[in-house]
Order: sequence, then structure tokens, then C-alpha cells
Amino acid sequence: MNPAPNFDHLARVYRWMEVASFGPALWRCRCHFLGEVRECRSALVLGDGDGRFTAQLLEINPKIEIDAVDASPAMLRALEARAVVGRERLRTHCADVRVWEAAGHRYDLVVSHFFLDCLTTTEVAELARRLRPSLSPQALWLISEFAVPESRFGRLVAKPIVSGLYAAFRLLAGVRVQQLPNYAEAISKQGFRCECKQALLGGGLVTEVWSAAPDKLLQSC
Repeated sequence: MNPAPNFDHLARVYRWMEVASFGPALWRCRCHFLGEVRECRSALVLGDGDGRFTAQLLEINPKIEIDAVDASPAMLRALEARAVVGRERLRTHCADVRVWEAAGHRYDLVVSHFFLDCLTTTEVAELARRLRPSLSPQALWLISEFAVPESRFGRLVAKPIVSGLYAAFRLLAGVRVQQLPNYAEAISKQGFRCECKQALLGGGLVTEVWSAAPDKLLQSC
């Protein structure tokens, strides 16, 4: 297993790096399906960077309790500073999610925005396998990720961008993975089904809602 990336020294500039490279697109991606998770009560948020989405989720959902897991102490401190509303409903865990255990908790929501790209396909599959027993039967998994669509845009634009991002984060944070994992195949094999999907930036970004229940239908999809 490769060492976990170290994003500590990027915590203060993470938001501005994102805006400079993609404008508001990544934030729009994260928030696209927020309406689908307003009724969730117990969430596990994996690698939320500087915590903007987690803080937003606490604010719009006054009943939700959140466990946030991140290997970066600086990112977790940024999250705690942002979580003004609902801070008492937030628990942070400084750990490598590849080995972290839920320890008896039961979640009806998992969130991983632009995080699975730091894992291999095998690691995503193992993560899904370990999380499955800790999820309620109707649990949702909200995922946003970079993508390389099978089109001319994908070949000429999205693929070079993704390659450039991996090169940059290898240098800045020690990310060892060099290609996007096939997370859809990995989590499908654990019984999850994609219920909703929205593409942005010509398909270079995707956000999805996956369900742990094979027969669950979401109202807006």
C-alpha cells in the first residue's frame, strides 16, 4: 500500500487553486444533488478537502450528524473552522480511509467528492466492501469525480487535463496514483447502483448518486 498523500501544506490555498483551474465547476458538481440528501441523518464524508461541502451539508440539514475522515490534519482543521453551524454534529477522524474502520456506526449517506481519484480501482473496491456493513439498507453514496469521456473532447482536452492534475498532485502532495480508477465497476460489484448522473464541462466532471438498495428510486432522477 502506498503512503497516503500529504495535503497539509495545500489546505490554505486549496480553494483558490480549485477556482483558478476550474472556476465554480467543482463546487457546482459537489452541490448538484444536495437536495437528494436533505433527509439523511448520519453521513460519512471521505476526504472533503478544506471542508466546504461538509460545512454546507451541516447548514442545510439541521438533523444530520457527520463523521469526516481525512489523512490531513490541516484539512480537518480547515473543516472545523468552517463548520460554524452544526459544529456539535461533526466528528473528525484523522486517518487513512483505506484502513479506517467505522466502528459500529450506521450511515445512510457516504460522500466522496474528488477523492476516489487518489485511490486505485482495487482500493476503491476494498473500501466499498468494508463500508457496506456500516450502511443502512437505503443508504446513498454521493460521488463527484473527474472523467475522460469517450469523445474527441475526452481525448484532446479531458485526458491531458487529468494527466496534468496527477502530475501536479504527485509533486505537491505525493499522490502515487497516476490514472483514474474504475470506481463504478468497483462499487457496482458490492451491490451499489447508480441512480442519477450529471456531467459538467463536456463530460470532464461527473457527479452521481449511488444507492445501496437495488430497487431504490430517487424522485428527481
